[in-house]
Amino acid sequence: MIEIFANEESPKALGFAMPPEWSVQESVFLSWPSNPQTWPGVFRRAEEAYASFAAAISRYERVRIICAASEFDRVNDALADANACFERIELLDIPTNDAWCRDHGPIFVKNPQTGERAVLDFTYNAWGGKFPPWDKDNAVPRHVAEYFNLRRFQIPFVCEGGALEVNGAGDLLTTRSVILNENRNPGITESEAEEILCESLGVEQVLWLDRGLSGDDTDGHIDTIARFVREDAVLAPSAPSGSPNHDVLKENIHALRRMRTSNSGTLLEVIPLNSPKPITPEGWREEILPATYANFLLINHAVLVPVYRQDSADTEAMEIIGQAYPGRTVIPIDCHDIILEGGALHCLSQQQPL
Repeated sequence: MIEIFANEESPKALGFAMPPEWSVQESVFLSWPSNPQTWPGVFRRAEEAYASFAAAISRYERVRIICAASEFDRVNDALADANACFERIELLDIPTNDAWCRDHGPIFVKNPQTGERAVLDFTYNAWGGKFPPWDKDNAVPRHVAEYFNLRRFQIPFVCEGGALEVNGAGDLLTTRSVILNENRNPGITESEAEEILCESLGVEQVLWLDRGLSGDDTDGHIDTIARFVREDAVLAPSAPSGSPNHDVLKENIHALRRMRTSNSGTLLEVIPLNSPKPITPEGWREEILPATYANFLLINHAVLVPVYRQDSADTEAMEIIGQAYPGRTVIPIDCHDIILEGGALHCLSQQQPL
């Protein structure tokens, strides 16, 4: 066992594993936007879209919102305007630096034999030190574990939740451009990273893609380019010739079609997903935004899909995702303003299994 788990048993050794997103959920965690500089010039509009997102989740399951107590009144006002179901809203007095709960929030694992749930607490450094400060965000998993009296595994390995996509049957999808990046874990080898991820998440194999979308501050999170829909199938976006993402998405689909599951050895089925037209805002830090329909969120009985005010493309994506998850209500959430800061629905949220 590598040094990270040298003095204690790993989550995997203790029977824990990360459930797939389609497992029954107790709640969804969100970190409320608190810094107007996060969306300069459009913060109020982005917050309204965020409130609509939280309200949509609250109609299906509990929403646990992380924010400082000083923000409670403002959060409640925004949720009221969005017609949230307040009986399913819970505010947690935990301060943050930023809103991307998928990456800094608690990653939940569960022991299927005992039913115990625990929190994985990876080190968080704002995607390789790009956006200081991140001290409050890095402390969120510890605060959540303490608040709910959950076992916490502190793992001195830099990793974000958006880099992790599991199928619940022993397989993890991730990208080399994130996990092996020198701005996270300098000097680590692929085999060392695989051992850490397998022992932390309770998986048997790591399936690697090389890189992600253009304009992605995260260096290429998996939750924008490939999502499991069942044990042996993934949704993967493509882009037309001439798009800045055409080549990388074509490479990813080709790689996915060669992958086999660890459980049955079955080749992955790749379900093509369309992409929105490139969004290229003037005066922004990136020439193109990492807009993708793959950044959807599964909740109990529904799937929330980011849309970008591109009627035909939005409709096509909702139809494809709805067919991939039969029996779930497909709910569009306007991410036209949210995407300006580089992420969408999955990036903003973290599910807690029941």
